[in-house]
Amino acid sequence: MTSTNQISRRRFLATTASTALIAGTVGTHRAFAAEPIKTAGIYTVPVEQQWVSRIHKAALTAQERGDISYTFSENVSNTDYARVLREYAEAGNKLIIGEVFGAEQEAREVAADYPDVAFLMGSSFKEDAGLPNFSVFDNYIQDASYLSGIIAGAMSNSGNIGMVGGFPIPEVNRLMHAFMAGATEMNPDIKFQVSFIGSWFDPPKAKETAFAMIENGADMLYAERFGVSDAAKEKGVLAIGNVIDTQSEYPETVVASAIWHFEPTLDAAIAAVKEGSFTAADYGIYSFMKEGGTTLAPLGTFDGKVPAAALELVNKRTEEIKSGSFSVEINDEEPKSS
Repeated sequence: MTSTNQISRRRFLATTASTALIAGTVGTHRAFAAEPIKTAGIYTVPVEQQWVSRIHKAALTAQERGDISYTFSENVSNTDYARVLREYAEAGNKLIIGEVFGAEQEAREVAADYPDVAFLMGSSFKEDAGLPNFSVFDNYIQDASYLSGIIAGAMSNSGNIGMVGGFPIPEVNRLMHAFMAGATEMNPDIKFQVSFIGSWFDPPKAKETAFAMIENGADMLYAERFGVSDAAKEKGVLAIGNVIDTQSEYPETVVASAIWHFEPTLDAAIAAVKEGSFTAADYGIYSFMKEGGTTLAPLGTFDGKVPAAALELVNKRTEEIKSGSFSVEINDEEPKSS
């Protein structure tokens, strides 16, 4: 059922679906059997891509536990997303996960036709009480992004950091702003070059964009997209990873990474489906550090190379974030070069 259409995830329009008035919650008062929940994943990019890989990994883990039976489609174009979504619903899946940033309205319209199916979708919009079987999530990993920024600010000698993103949508913007806040706290005079490549998966374009930033003085890169760390490696500058830890592939390049753990988000949804209590909700909170949804990757090959002052601040802020005494600002506005 995997679509082979070209990847073309676009920045979605700020419109919401017309939704049916569906009373109650998915599976209310219905006990689920002990067998695994039939679950499908629908992704617009390859499962190797950073963001989707974390969802896919969590689903595989849940399947290994016996909580779900899992199948998936990757490389599904935005124009084909609703059709694939409908096919999985018709096939008897009780939980469907994915990301609808480029097919928001169409996905909600499909969900309205299948009130007994739980939809858990990556989205920049919020849940709708009129569509109780459609919940949203996003990778709110700004806590770890902020911490990685502290390290970047301490490791940049030129005080010039290049940042390459996919699209300037909230899920990307908030991470960049958090990273910039951490770097600025460590070095108030630091400058940023910010650019978006208009794609979620175009490593060559990300690499060329990063090359231009290095030519313009950047000695540290924020690798929101694949391809950026390749440029850093080739030019002998440093990089900070996002969502996954790629240091094993770039041992002399990637200093630190903000890691997203989708397991708390998916596990909460699985529990709700099992209990028959799944309803429209924002699962974004499960990506917060205090919920176990994000961590700063181990320094690994850079252990002992990061200034002590930066590590002290990272440790201090980590404890404060977990205790709730310090909050990283969530800023969804498009970041600008400075």
